[in-house]
Amino acid sequence: MMATFSGLKVFSATKAKEREELGQRITTWLRDHPELTVIDKTVTQSSDREFHCLTITLFYTQG
Repeated sequence: MMATFSGLKVFSATKAKEREELGQRITTWLRDHPELTVIDKTVTQSSDREFHCLTITLFYTQG
């Protein structure tokens, strides 16, 4: 069971270069928000014939 969360942040990327940079985007966001504690995450991948989308959702508490 997931702990209670106060917010979530969704990061997604469709293009290959965006997917390569996704980790750095998340790291930067976490550094910019030290008041948040990530308590859970989900990673979702979806695709069609042309595009592959990677989505990372972070669930957090404040304080």
